[in-house]
Amino acid sequence: MSTTERTADELVSRYDDVRAHSEALAAPLSPEDQTVQSMPDVSPTKWHRAHVTWFFETFVLADHEAGFAPFQDGYWFLFNSYYETVGPRYSRPDRGLISRPGAHEVGTYRRNVDSRVRDLVTSLDTGTLEKLTPVIELGFHHEQQHQELLLMDIKHVLSRNPLQPDYSGTPSPRSEPDTLGWVDVEGGLVEIGHAGEGFRFDNEEPRHRVWLEPYRLADRLVTNGEWLEFMADNGYRRHELWLSDGWARVNAETWRAPFYWLELDGVWFEHTLHGTFPVNPGLPVSHVSFYEAEAFATWAGKRLPSEAEWEHAVVLDGATTADADLADANLADSETFHPRAAGPSTGRLRQAYGDCWEWTSSAYHPYPGFHPAPGAIGEYNGKFMSNQMVLRGGCALTPEGHARATYRNFFPHAARWALSGVRLADGGAPRMSP
Repeated sequence: MSTTERTADELVSRYDDVRAHSEALAAPLSPEDQTVQSMPDVSPTKWHRAHVTWFFETFVLADHEAGFAPFQDGYWFLFNSYYETVGPRYSRPDRGLISRPGAHEVGTYRRNVDSRVRDLVTSLDTGTLEKLTPVIELGFHHEQQHQELLLMDIKHVLSRNPLQPDYSGTPSPRSEPDTLGWVDVEGGLVEIGHAGEGFRFDNEEPRHRVWLEPYRLADRLVTNGEWLEFMADNGYRRHELWLSDGWARVNAETWRAPFYWLELDGVWFEHTLHGTFPVNPGLPVSHVSFYEAEAFATWAGKRLPSEAEWEHAVVLDGATTADADLADANLADSETFHPRAAGPSTGRLRQAYGDCWEWTSSAYHPYPGFHPAPGAIGEYNGKFMSNQMVLRGGCALTPEGHARATYRNFFPHAARWALSGVRLADGGAPRMSP
């Protein structure tokens, strides 16, 4: 077998694995489940399935398949997300109005594009395959992003159903918060950003130097029990704890608890992908906005870490992306689909990967020397570098193989439907706000 054939076979195998996982995530859902859009930030499940297929059709097949023709002309309009270079697109808040194509027809679209991608990859010469491979790999990671979003979005969809149906997963046993520990980090002139081999998004580069004063990171995430203490101390009613924009949002949207919490007869319940249960004090608090994370840190007399502090501490602690480091991470492959309690204290960082995306104090800006790629692919990250905050670490919905120390996720300050949580920092730089 030649090198080209072996590389093509490896790409096809990886392609099939990623594509099959999306279908497995959608399998528990009815066609009706897959059509609902419960708020503008949520996309229907079938839209996610179609959009990632559109990505491979647009960026892989269109420029390399002989005699290319789109599967259906209208799909390029319906399932383009935000790529201005590609052409017009359907309004994001109205995706739930797309009753046709249905979930079954989207499956037909996926199978058609899958067959054509396999045929293309196995027919390319060495040089063309080498040039196309980075785009195909980007497609893998793009689909993994949407696998995570699919789960975040269907969680919100099912939460709005008065029958409170569950999706999957197993509830964690009730637990109490253990003692919060701290990991001291020396700081100094450090390097952050991706270096070496392996996939990375363009926003993870270039690697660059950052000066860090000595600081400490909490060894685990903030828990539901600690958040209940914040609430009991009128955390959602004390303006002095909040940034001005956050306080305005608290009042405009009447926030008084994390996103999926509901009080019934004096007891707080939490909606999860496996049902609705009394709040478990020992689990990490989740589905809180940057504003809430910042207010809690202020209440606790601490602060949020910068993304440079988070990355440096995690790498220094030895929690890289090696299999051994991620073996116990609560990512989507564990199928809990919800944060779980931190393991026993070890004197090192716990929950560095998985459980919850961790808010940082860092605005989502380009690294020094960043340049977006030419063409439509360059729209992937760069144009969103405004009015967003960086999160690190992955969550319980993040696919296996999709977490690494340099990964820069980002959401708007007020986003709460994402599976986001809080790790505190202390010392080092003064309290930083956007």
